[in-house]
Amino acid sequence: MSPDATVEEVVRHQLAKALGGVRGMLEAAVPTISFTIAFLTTHRLWLAVGLSVAAATVLLIVRLVQRTSVQFVMNAFVGIAIGAFFAWRAARAGGDATSQALAYFLPGILINTGYAVVMILSILLRHPLVGYIVGSVAHHPTQWRQDPALVKLCSRLTWVMAVPMILRAGVLGGLYLAGTSGAMQASTAIASLGVAKLALGWPLVVAGLFVMVWLLTRDKTPVTAQTHVIED
Repeated sequence: MSPDATVEEVVRHQLAKALGGVRGMLEAAVPTISFTIAFLTTHRLWLAVGLSVAAATVLLIVRLVQRTSVQFVMNAFVGIAIGAFFAWRAARAGGDATSQALAYFLPGILINTGYAVVMILSILLRHPLVGYIVGSVAHHPTQWRQDPALVKLCSRLTWVMAVPMILRAGVLGGLYLAGTSGAMQASTAIASLGVAKLALGWPLVVAGLFVMVWLLTRDKTPVTAQTHVIED
């Protein structure tokens, strides 16, 4: 990058690398979208899982043919595997198809809750998680903490990442509990979870990206020596 780059430009550049850009986020989302749509239309859990695996496999083959990083496709496979494991455990416990489908959504709820808690704590302790994401990509995991402007900016960006996770955990967790407790009919809860997961997925990601872009373009904070180290 240019030696005259600002703090915001440095962080924007490193975040793009860490998130994989638009393609990386699409690759992480497509299998989940495939599962949700398939289950809502067929109500056959393992068919939906199979279709999500097939979607991820196609994306993986494209990456391998192009000889580019498969990191974000593999992340999708991990998500599918964890969800399928929870569904399998529900089946082993004697749960019917609706119980298994509800269980498939549970890992995502737990992960969003866990990440939200970690992000909020990192902000309160002045170790915002986004700073470590940026630092790890730049191979300087902690150097950014020496620059107060970077710490402040990364705290704001961490809040932007945390809010969608808080919303997902709250809404999806509420629907899951309603479905498992009988407060809502199980089939209705599953359909609601699928729709909510889509609605709280890409729309919130896009909204978050817009906020991040706004934060990373509105200011022109001068780069310090520590920021130049992170940029390298």
